[in-house]
Amino acid sequence: MSSRKTIHLVIFGIGNVGSTLISQINASKERLQSQLNLNIEIPVVTNSKLVFFNDEGDIDTWETNFKKFSVPFDVSDIITFVKEQQYENVIAVDATASADLVKNYISLIENGFHIVSANKLANTLHYEFYDGLRLALKKHKKSFLYETNVGAGLPIIETIRNLYDSGEEIEKIRGVFSGSLSYVFNTFSSENKTFSKVLTKASHLGLTEPDAREDLSGNDVARKLLILARELDLNVEFQNVKIQSLVPKNLNGKTSLHQFKTRIKELDQPFLERKDALSKNQVLRYVGELNVAEKRLEVKLISEEKQSALGQLKGSDAIFEIFTKSYGAQPIVIQGAGAGKEVTARGVLSDIVKLSNHIN
Repeated sequence: MSSRKTIHLVIFGIGNVGSTLISQINASKERLQSQLNLNIEIPVVTNSKLVFFNDEGDIDTWETNFKKFSVPFDVSDIITFVKEQQYENVIAVDATASADLVKNYISLIENGFHIVSANKLANTLHYEFYDGLRLALKKHKKSFLYETNVGAGLPIIETIRNLYDSGEEIEKIRGVFSGSLSYVFNTFSSENKTFSKVLTKASHLGLTEPDAREDLSGNDVARKLLILARELDLNVEFQNVKIQSLVPKNLNGKTSLHQFKTRIKELDQPFLERKDALSKNQVLRYVGELNVAEKRLEVKLISEEKQSALGQLKGSDAIFEIFTKSYGAQPIVIQGAGAGKEVTARGVLSDIVKLSNHIN
């Protein structure tokens, strides 16, 4: 039996995903030790402004300790603490949506941190930063895992990367990338309800962002599509994605969230017209589509046959179709929960365990 390996996590962000991740690590600790000979310690936990340095290593009471003992911080303070403690096998876990934290990735890498991230921004900023980050990883022999950037807990990036690295020619990727918009259009297409009622219910269920226009704009789907395109070594930028926003111009721009909510019924007529134009065997789906040969990235609302993989989608599932030269007209299909704190946190933990296997 080899000696037990200890991994030290610095968790940035203790919102839904971060706090759920800590709970999952606590619940899995004995199994990870017995089955994988892996011990996970969490010596540092932060929110956007405060940090708790947990040098005693007890994570069962981290919430209470965070409230009592957290202090303002800068990322350089965390780097100094980790060096003083002489921790080895350190992983920075980004469970935020912070652009400021992403700017510190290279500094973290240069100071010995690996990175696991649920934050999409590092992979969707301008290509110069994207490329520079990977050069830093290579130079300092560090790893950066981000499976949850596209499909929450679904193995989308890993599958595409494995196919591509093996020499498979990937021709097209398409699918319903957004769990929230999956629910909206699955429900709207199958039930006799107005679009505004379906959208309001999705919001009450916690499936959309607090401002549903964040989902309806298509920007989140576009970011996921951009990430997949870059996995295939396409030098593309966010502005190269053609996005069909579902937010009417009269409800966008300077319209406040309160105004949007009071005028939400203005969405009903245009979507009803689109629904009425469908044949009996069609449904509406909001999809992302990447044509690799043409370097064409599109986010759009389409009519889809009910019998197709996209047409049969239920609930808030995401679905990805990967078309390759070897598989021909029959795509590889990956389907499942594409959003939610539990599956996202589980995906982050999966990346942590995967990375730990490669750390000496």
